[in-house]
Formats: sequence, structure tokens, C-alpha cells
Amino acid sequence: MISLEYQPRRRYLVQFHPKRIPHVFTDVLIIGAGIAGIRAALEIDPRLRVVIITKDVVNLSNSAWAQGGIAGALDPSDATENHAEDTMIAGAGLCDAEVVRRVVDAAPRLIRELASLGAKFDQKDGHIALTTEGGHSHARIAHALGDATGKEIMRALIATVRGADWSEIWEKTFTLDLLTQDGACRGALVWNAQHGRTFVWAKQTILATGGAGRVYRETTNPDIATADGHAIAFRAGAELRDMEMMQFHPTVLYIAGSSRHLVSEAVRGEGGRLVDVTGYAFMRDYDPRGELAPRDIVSRAITDQMEKTRHPCVYLDVSHIDPLKIRERFPHISQMCQEFGLDLTRDRIPVRPGAHYMMGGLTVDLEGRTTLPQLWAAGEVTSSGLHGANRLASNSLLEGLYYGVQAGRGASQAALSIPDQFTFPPLESQWTSEISEQDDLNLVDLQNALGAIMWRNVGIRRDGEGLSVAASQVDFWDRYVATREFHSVAGWELQNMLLVSRLMIESARARHESRGVHYRSDYPQTDPSLASHVTITNVQGDGISASAI
Repeated sequence: MISLEYQPRRRYLVQFHPKRIPHVFTDVLIIGAGIAGIRAALEIDPRLRVVIITKDVVNLSNSAWAQGGIAGALDPSDATENHAEDTMIAGAGLCDAEVVRRVVDAAPRLIRELASLGAKFDQKDGHIALTTEGGHSHARIAHALGDATGKEIMRALIATVRGADWSEIWEKTFTLDLLTQDGACRGALVWNAQHGRTFVWAKQTILATGGAGRVYRETTNPDIATADGHAIAFRAGAELRDMEMMQFHPTVLYIAGSSRHLVSEAVRGEGGRLVDVTGYAFMRDYDPRGELAPRDIVSRAITDQMEKTRHPCVYLDVSHIDPLKIRERFPHISQMCQEFGLDLTRDRIPVRPGAHYMMGGLTVDLEGRTTLPQLWAAGEVTSSGLHGANRLASNSLLEGLYYGVQAGRGASQAALSIPDQFTFPPLESQWTSEISEQDDLNLVDLQNALGAIMWRNVGIRRDGEGLSVAASQVDFWDRYVATREFHSVAGWELQNMLLVSRLMIESARARHESRGVHYRSDYPQTDPSLASHVTITNVQGDGISASAI
């Protein structure tokens, strides 16, 4: 067990008294409206009432932004055993073999189920078209609308859940904290601009809030990915695991001054080459699989090549591939490049890595149960054992589907067994805040500074000295941010990101080796004795403890 002193944090972000806040009662509360949350909602028994909460509009999520596709052994020449083996190899010794087996076995059925719900996958010869991506030994990536798979899948799922009269969706609603009593989750305290704060009491709660990419300066994630689910779960007492494991996508469009845009793994799967500023195709120097090596290897190779050439990016080249094929397969990416005066079929596209997928999160079992009773979780907010130390491309939507089904089914069964008679517990949160939000505090500048130090010190390459510097700086910021009670989403998001950044830093300090996406230059080798998880829990006294088990 590794423990450290840490600036105390409050259990709840805001003050409240239960007699001064409206109360809503539901059977199942789902926090998050990406693929995991919406799929969970579809598993809830129609005799129960479901409230789905999303911090923005329902069609904005990491799931909707997913380009490449969803993996499954649909081709007769493929097998789920192959898919499992590829997943385990990418996971670098941290995958749970039973989890991997169950998820990949379910993949073909889950993909066909999406088609039955109206998702229009691209077709070839009357069957779902399949392509290859990095780390996959077979063509098994089902895609839709060329390179807008997530958008099409979410369209079909959202349309299905909107037609269910037992569920309601609260958009533009921010979840401040989970409510707990007697060691169990009882719902959540939420806020929106129209109604202010509201207690939502639930027999069972499912957390599906997605990722944490916005704690980094360079990221493919939308603005909503501010680690809120990780933070509220930690404050509530749930165990988090492998928080050092942030995956960096190798190819993010790099245009100085613009927001970052993902360039799908599938572009390399179709034959795209990575070249440096001199035009040299460098990937074979780093891995015999070249451009189809797993993401952690490609990201580090790109970073190394950028340093060798002293150039801020490398380039993705598909000029040798039939232009018609490229435009048909990647219409969204082609249009995105066009907006910057680039022709994907002719020009070399400037790319560099960016924070993409959070593999660390709440520890869950095969049914999606967390360590906090009455709280379930699914998707990117979890550490399920599927991805290990490096997620295989296009396994993320698959995980969200599988665990959405599991968590929804389990929460539904549990809620059915609880009678409707309910009295809210006497929860109260009060303190004296000496500093108000109106004092001179530039939230945008603080978030940018946090993203910069996380990118520099807790990014693709790490070392003990840099992690210690990051820990000290984040602690410094948190000491004065934590003294304030905010009344805005931006303030609450910053508090959550500071907390989760600190958990990520401490996990990275605890793992004295390099494994998958976690690369430490002071411990460059993988240590077989450390093929285990790093867990973090909120200990009494508001400290943090980390242990490798």
C-alpha cells in the first residue's frame, strides 16, 4: 500500500439542505447518454421508471464521435478466439481473460442487434462490410456512413430509447455528486439552468459518463469529457483502478490554432502510410507491423520521430490509394481536411498524437457492479478488464454495448426487488467558504495550465521527476480552487479535473515499469512481477492511497 498526504477535499462540491431542494424519485437513474448509458436504458424493465441525465444534448458524446467502427468476428475466416487473442496481446498483460472471452463472444450478436434497431452499417456483397485496424489480425471492423460509425449507432439507439414511455431524458443537466448513505449509493444531486439543484433519488444508479480526455491539452475528446464520473465516484467511495492508463491516439489532425480532430485508425487500416517531414516512412524502424502496430507503439514512434526531425508533427499519406475509394470510405475526414485547404487524396495530412481513451476507471465485475452498493457502471468510466494496458482499436463501442446490457439488466432486476416506499435520508452538506467564485480566478487559464502540465509530464512519456513536479503543481492549484464553492459548470468541471489528474499522477508514480500506454523513461522495461492493477480509494481523512495488487 502506498499512501501520501493530500489536501483534504470535501465530500460534496456544494452546500445543500434536503428541505430546501426539490426531490425527484425514480427506480433507475442513468448518468450519461453515450452508447453505454443508452444501451443500459433499453434493458430496464418497462414496469420501472428511468431517468437519463446528460450534461449536454443527448447526441453529443464520445460514442457519437467514434469514427472507425465496432469490432466483431463476423467474417467466416475469422473467429472470436482470434479477436480475443488480439485483444489480450494489445492489453500487455492486464486484460482479464474471462472478460475478454465473454465480450468478444457477444460481439457478433451485439452488432447484428444494432442493425436490427436501425443502424445502417456499410455493406459489401449483401453483408456488413469489414475492414482492418491496428492490432487486428483479421478484417473485423464494422463501420457505418464510411467514417461516422458512432454517429449512426447513436442515432439508432437514441431513436429507440426516445420511443420508450418509461424513460425520460434530462439534457443540459450536470451531475454534481452521487448521494450516499450507510455505504450505498442512493441517487445523485444534479443541476440545470432552469431548475437549479435537484435531488434525484434512485433505487439503483448506473454511471456511464465517459472519459477524461480534457485533462490534456491535446485530445480528440469533445469538451464534455472532463472526468466528472471518475471524480463523483471517487468522492462517493467507489474504488478506481489503473488511472495511469490513458490511451493516446496516434493520428490527430494538427493545424496550429485549430481544435484537434481525430483521423481514424481505419485510414491506416486501408493502407495509409506515416511519413516524417522529409517524406521518410519510419514506422518499420519501430515495429515490424508498421502502421498497423497497436496505438501505444505508433504514438511513441511518432513522438520519437518528431524529436529526431525537430518538427511539430508527422504526416499521413494516402496519395497512393484510389482517390474514389478514399472519398467513399472517409467522407467526414475528407470534408474536415477540405476545411483547412487540404485534399486527403493528394496532400500529406499533418498529424500528431492526442489523448483519446481512458482505460482506467471504476472497478466493475462482469455484471457491471462497482464496489459501492447500488452503483453500477459501464463504458469508458470503468476499468472492466477488457482493455488492460492498451485498448485494441474499435473495442470501445463494443465494451459500451456489452456492459450497458449487463449493468442495465442487473440494475433493473435489483430495482424490481425494492418496494416503492421511500423516505429520503437526512443528508446535509454545509461549510464556510471564505472565498467566493467572484474573486479573481480565470477558469479557462487554469484549465489550460492543467492540460499543459498533464500533457508534458503525464503524457506519452513519463518519469519520476516529472510526475513529482506535476503532483506539486496540481496540489498547489487545488489548494485554492478547493476553497471555493462554485455556481457554474466550468468551476465544477475544473474541480473534478484537478482531482482526477491527481489520481492519474499518483497511479503513474506507483507503477515502476513501462506497460502498454504507460511508458516511464526511468523504468523503460516491463516488469513481469507487476502484471497487476493499481487501485485507488478515498480513505478516511480525505487522503489518497494507491496500491499495486
